[in-house]
Amino acid sequence: APLAEKGAQAAASPRALVEGSDAVIVMVYDDEAVEAVYGGEEGLLRAPLEGKTLILMSTTSPATARKIADQVEVRGGRHVECPVGGTVPPALNGQLLGLAGGEAEAVEAVRALLEDLCRRVEHTGPAGTGAAMKLAINLPLIAYWEALAEALSFAEAAGVDLGLAGDLLGDSSGAIKVAPPRIPTIVKAIAGDLPETGFFTLGAMAKDLRLMRKVAEESGFSIPLAGAALSVYEAAEREGWQRRDGTMIAAYKMKKH
Repeated sequence: APLAEKGAQAAASPRALVEGSDAVIVMVYDDEAVEAVYGGEEGLLRAPLEGKTLILMSTTSPATARKIADQVEVRGGRHVECPVGGTVPPALNGQLLGLAGGEAEAVEAVRALLEDLCRRVEHTGPAGTGAAMKLAINLPLIAYWEALAEALSFAEAAGVDLGLAGDLLGDSSGAIKVAPPRIPTIVKAIAGDLPETGFFTLGAMAKDLRLMRKVAEESGFSIPLAGAALSVYEAAEREGWQRRDGTMIAAYKMKKH
């Protein structure tokens, strides 16, 4: 493996990884994968956890984060959840936003480690709050790309050049701060130059929207914007777009590829 070739030690299983480490970071795709890494036959929970800290950095439901915390702590370990804001480029530069849930003492014990990855690490409260805050951050971000798709469609249908519309949207109050460098790529994709993969994929955005809807339903409140966005992302998933960057939802809606 590339990391092993550079001097990292590879473990045969999650259990073995815990046995040889003081702290273990878990960052996998979804709740199901988290459950497998922690609870599998050779999972993290099979190892002695006294004096160990398990750091859950996946985007999960708050309920899963709380369940994992209980399972770790009853075995004598320390749980910290720390989902992050940011994709691959910020991660490579240690510029993520860390949303740390769990006992304050546990968070402080691994703060230096988390700060190697994050420009800011904020303790959000007990287990489950970091997971909830990550979903809260993702909701307006994901909905924005769907709104941008509609704005570009609206402008072009009214006779505005698509490239000009994208440029003006990116230079206006109609853009979030991550939009301007991405809008030119979105416009090119609509015209047919469509990237095959992405960092925060369309499928991952749909997964997060489903988590948000589930949490809202369980908590007894409504998030209609998430539901409306999810219907579009799931339609794109059904047509095989799940591995494309989520910002390509505009290209999917305008279907000029």
